[in-house]
Amino acid sequence: MRVQDWKIPYTQPEIPETLTAAGYAPLLAAMLHVRGIDTAEQAKAFLYGDATQLHDPMQLRGMDRAVERLRRAIETGEEVAVFGDYDVDGITSTCVLTDYLRSRGLQVRAYIPDRISEGYGLNPDAVRHLHRLGVTLIVSVDCGITAIEETRLANTLGMDVIITDHHECGGHLVPEAVAVVDPKQPECTYPNPGLAGVGVAFKLLCALEGGCAEMLRRYGDLVAIGTVADVMPLAGENRFLVSEGLRRINTCPRPGIQALLEESGASGRPVTATTIGFTLAPRINAAGRLGETKIAAKLLLTEDTAEAAYYARALCDLNRRRQALEQQIWDEASERAEVFDLTQPLVLESDKWHQGVIGIAASRLSEAFHLPTVMIRFDGDRGKGSCRSFGGFNLYQALAACSEFLEGFGGHALAAGLTIRRENIAAFRRAFAEYYRENPATELPALDCDLRISDPSLLSMENVAALQLLEPCGTANPRPLLAMTAARLQSVTPIGGGKHLRLTLQKAGHMFDCVFFSCTLDALPVRPGEWVDAAFCPQINSFRGRSSVQLLISDLRRSDTPRLCAAILNRETTAAWDTVDLCPARQDFVKIYKSLRGGISVTLSQLARALPPTLHPATACICLRVLEELQLVRYAFDGETLTASPVDGCAKTDLSKSVLLVRLHRERRERGMD
Repeated sequence: MRVQDWKIPYTQPEIPETLTAAGYAPLLAAMLHVRGIDTAEQAKAFLYGDATQLHDPMQLRGMDRAVERLRRAIETGEEVAVFGDYDVDGITSTCVLTDYLRSRGLQVRAYIPDRISEGYGLNPDAVRHLHRLGVTLIVSVDCGITAIEETRLANTLGMDVIITDHHECGGHLVPEAVAVVDPKQPECTYPNPGLAGVGVAFKLLCALEGGCAEMLRRYGDLVAIGTVADVMPLAGENRFLVSEGLRRINTCPRPGIQALLEESGASGRPVTATTIGFTLAPRINAAGRLGETKIAAKLLLTEDTAEAAYYARALCDLNRRRQALEQQIWDEASERAEVFDLTQPLVLESDKWHQGVIGIAASRLSEAFHLPTVMIRFDGDRGKGSCRSFGGFNLYQALAACSEFLEGFGGHALAAGLTIRRENIAAFRRAFAEYYRENPATELPALDCDLRISDPSLLSMENVAALQLLEPCGTANPRPLLAMTAARLQSVTPIGGGKHLRLTLQKAGHMFDCVFFSCTLDALPVRPGEWVDAAFCPQINSFRGRSSVQLLISDLRRSDTPRLCAAILNRETTAAWDTVDLCPARQDFVKIYKSLRGGISVTLSQLARALPPTLHPATACICLRVLEELQLVRYAFDGETLTASPVDGCAKTDLSKSVLLVRLHRERRERGMD
């Protein structure tokens, strides 16, 4: 998706001396300052957190009752069920608690509902089924906080329920369970409300054990995977948990994780939060989307390497099937969307789409068409839909306003689900569109860049390598997103069968290799030879024993060169000149003066081709202003065409006599750019 708004700080990166004096590399110091960290003590606490960041699990409301009930179950050998969710957080939560309770001698039934036939969370049929199997205690993980009726049913059947969850309560009512452990429930004062579902389950184990060290060693890897996959904030306690889990994965991975890394082609290099988010999590999640969660659970729990390899292959096969289904749905849905009125939300339906995949397709459509999207899969007369927002449009409120046409709905502002009868689809589409007209999206997606790199030497190997200390990156601690303006796009090469691009950018004599994933040559908005702005994440790329700086491009756009040149030639006072790294050097004046022999007459769009290839047109225009001031050149600009020629018989002149050039250099020094 091409974002429509770039937010670039046009000031020089601020590099606190307190951090560089403590040994932090300048680029890392600048990034820490952006994150509000300016002292060595703050930096140490953030970058090198320790177990002191773990909070006492008994601070979680209801934890004392959960511990007491589970200890009783362990002592008496009760039949216990761990009831989870079908996403990555739910699967890892189920594995963590199931494995621990089995290690304590309990016969534990792990139950993850089928996404398509059962849906999310506790349901009456599952409760009755577990009762028939002799279960006397159900422990929910990553779900259950809204299961008021299901908990009441379990109670009437003589079963106890412990709820562990991390979702919002949906009001002030909580289930009448033996214990409810959820940092977001009313009156819970736990310091970290951003725990993932697996984080809450982990805290339950810590409370049962009376400490976290051994539990972190045994389950830290699964806690990290679930936390990152569920997009929880990676700060404070969560950051420490994920850091420790990644350390376990990188030093002593369990067989299932090692097998999945190998099968997905991600072994042999450090595993980061990005590896979890883009490699491990999608494959585990595919099992839930296609109703095969047992494969994922067996992979994560097995101690046998041969079994691990088998399950890893099965998961990767499921993921490829998921990708194929997603592409089929995307192809059909995007073609149908093209004929819709693209001023109103997309509401599409089919009897053929796979229920477990339409949510991903809805997300892609909302981004591609910049519209809220509802995709509904009908089975007979009843349909289930997945909804995705765009531009800050509140889906939950919209569905509530159209609820007379729905059998049910739930979710939040950005993502939701619904059930609807076929006969109501047309009326719902009209009502949804009307609500959107009265409450349109007001926000544009934006690239919010942390720093603008005015000095390319800041992207040295040492500086970029130091950014690794910011890992794990994710929500609340995103990867550094930097901007480089007025760079020259030197070359573009398709890679990966044309799905991705390899680029070369030149800036102030520095050349940078870049990769632009998921962008084809046809979709690239610029062409080689043009001046561009780039938003990117820098990284160290190692290949065949050689390491170099590589820029992972997030977006690329054409620099607004004509506007900038026009402002300069029209003698407008604009801060744009001295904030885009284009103040000319002495050799630039020599190049311009030589290129004017015989004079030039060009439009601004033609100007770049009339200049030396390494000289930015705006720099050339500043040169013309200075040379005109020194009576060495005369030029005229009518808003479209620039004509310029040298003045006959002029003598050499000291450039330092130019008031404009002196002012530009003074302002650059004041900004720390010289």
